[in-house]
Amino acid sequence: MAEKKAKKWQWYVLIVIVIFGIGLKLYQRHFSSTKLELKGQEINVLVAKTIYQQYKGLGGRKDLGEYDGMAFPYYTADKYTFVMRDMKFPIDIVWFDNGVVVDIAPNVQIEPESSEAQLKRYYSRKPANLVLELSAGWAEKNDLKIGDKIGLVEE
Repeated sequence: MAEKKAKKWQWYVLIVIVIFGIGLKLYQRHFSSTKLELKGQEINVLVAKTIYQQYKGLGGRKDLGEYDGMAFPYYTADKYTFVMRDMKFPIDIVWFDNGVVVDIAPNVQIEPESSEAQLKRYYSRKPANLVLELSAGWAEKNDLKIGDKIGLVEE
């Protein structure tokens, strides 16, 4: 009888572990969103918080859909490198340090036939703790410059 209860208990533990694992995987793949203010414009962005999300970024998407871009927040400022891995559309990459633009890579083009080793690396000239990917041409169209500030829109 005790052996039967132990086996039943083991099954419950196994089921809980599997459900937790599935939930964790789904959480890692689910992007949250937020609204930011940049150059007087309210922009709706996806937020890449996890390592998986930051590795994947906008790769594999055919477009931005209902969003204006994707934000990559970091705990510490550094010269974070970006590549156009599996990208289907060109983007502007903007680096911020404490809410201030420190570098811009405008109109970064896709590299459909490049291997991981062949992908061009894009990084800021100064450390940054936030990187924003926007539709190609957004920075030029809105006259975005180094020194401009970004803010969080209160909801």
